[in-house]
Amino acid sequence: MASLAATPPVERYGHPVSPVRRCSRTACRRPAVATLTYVYGDQTAVLGPLATYAEPHAYDLCDEHSERLSAPRGWEVLRLAPDPDSLGPSSDDLLALADAVREAARQEPVQPRETGRRGHLRVLRGTE
Repeated sequence: MASLAATPPVERYGHPVSPVRRCSRTACRRPAVATLTYVYGDQTAVLGPLATYAEPHAYDLCDEHSERLSAPRGWEVLRLAPDPDSLGPSSDDLLALADAVREAARQEPVQPRETGRRGHLRVLRGTE
């Protein structure tokens, strides 16, 4: 009998683990496109663009489930639509990147020098 630890994840679980965030709804395997959070004090459900990181108290929803979202009676659903202009890099972002590359090219490379040893490890400091 093979041990469970030696069994590849695909055979153990029936499908490979995907780096794509999935919808939080049970049995939904579609990719998430929006994040739902609740503001209990204001009785508001906030549905916005997919958060950068998966949070434990937020729910990622696919397109279908985000469209059909409803809130408890007396609650307000606040839908935050992403600004289409802010989705891609702006001209300011590209100019800042170009300036950083030019500045890095102008600087002389720093040559590290050894200042100490401990066994096989070396302490290196850059010269300024």
